[in-house]
Amino acid sequence: MKTLFKNYLNTFNGLSREVWWLALITFINRSGTMVIPFLTLYLNEDLSFSFPQVGWIMSCFGLGSVVGTWLGGKLTDQIGYYKVMVRSLLSTGIVFIALQFLTSFTQVCIGIFLVMVVADTFRPAMFVAMSVYSKPENKTRSVTLIRLAINLGFSAGPAIGGLIISKLDYGGLFWVDGITCILATLLLIKVLNPRVAKPLDDEKTENPKSAYKDGPYWIFFLAMFLFAVIFMQYFSTMPLYYRNIHKLTELEIGLLLGLNGFLIFILEMPLIHWLDKRKYNKILLTSIGILLTVLSFVVINLTSWTGILIMSILLMTVGEMIGFPYSNAFAMDRSKRGKKGQYLAMYLMAFSLANVFGHNGGIQLIDKIGYDMTWNIMISSGLLGVLFLIYLKYRLKKEIT
Repeated sequence: MKTLFKNYLNTFNGLSREVWWLALITFINRSGTMVIPFLTLYLNEDLSFSFPQVGWIMSCFGLGSVVGTWLGGKLTDQIGYYKVMVRSLLSTGIVFIALQFLTSFTQVCIGIFLVMVVADTFRPAMFVAMSVYSKPENKTRSVTLIRLAINLGFSAGPAIGGLIISKLDYGGLFWVDGITCILATLLLIKVLNPRVAKPLDDEKTENPKSAYKDGPYWIFFLAMFLFAVIFMQYFSTMPLYYRNIHKLTELEIGLLLGLNGFLIFILEMPLIHWLDKRKYNKILLTSIGILLTVLSFVVINLTSWTGILIMSILLMTVGEMIGFPYSNAFAMDRSKRGKKGQYLAMYLMAFSLANVFGHNGGIQLIDKIGYDMTWNIMISSGLLGVLFLIYLKYRLKKEIT
């Protein structure tokens, strides 16, 4: 057992101090995101919005994310990642606290949009900072450490969030989310000030290319969009499926979703360390990640047994552990062709656009054709994403030759 634990710790060797600080800041920030998995339930049950209304609100959520991510990439290239991160985190804390006081449909649409614009300017800046503070050979593991922090926060968040809702109400979740963002800002100012933190890979590209004119990168973008659409169902339609079809309580839903983050915390870094040693192609590994996520929807359509939900979460979790770090690493590698903020913002915008169409589309589909047919559509979308990646692999080979 001692040897196993030592081997686990060894997978973290070589990562820079700044990346560790970024991970801690991300963990503090994400520990308060217990609102997100329960957002559709809050809108439907606490504010009494209909499914179609909830779908449109989630589209505002996604649209705000698109605008925020684009703006974050642009500002990062103009004023630098540090200033963008500080201003985004502090503002997010304030607007999250204010969001709980909005009750009408129009107010909530506008409020959710503004929250996500402010919050998601942080993401491109954070990934550029992580790339700058990582040695080239450690970038995939640095991505994994940041994801580890995110998922450790998410593993605690839904479980604690479900407990808070069962004992108190939804209002406390907004306060916790806002306060943790403000705490993360204070820590960021303390430990990642550019006068103190030293770059390890801050290379400049002469005559940088536009990400928007990079044909193969657009193929990659489409594949990531489809991957994100099916993955996002676990944070919008899937909680409704758990509640309405399998009759799970908020606490049980929180624990089930928390299992995802817990498993990632335990297994992702050793898995990535093992895969890194074998030097598999990043696009191939991303394809495997999508296929495993697709299988997570296949299994829940095979039986009505509630226990299958655990198998579904396990498949989705392994798919996420493989697919996201290597797709992110590919985006960072490709970003050296142009402006890093723009390339990484475009990668993140695939997920932001999935927030626009994925949540609303999924909710509208379950309202019109039911859960089983909706999952079949998600399966088909995931398989299409794999085909895009196969074509991308072919295009990249031609690019080399």
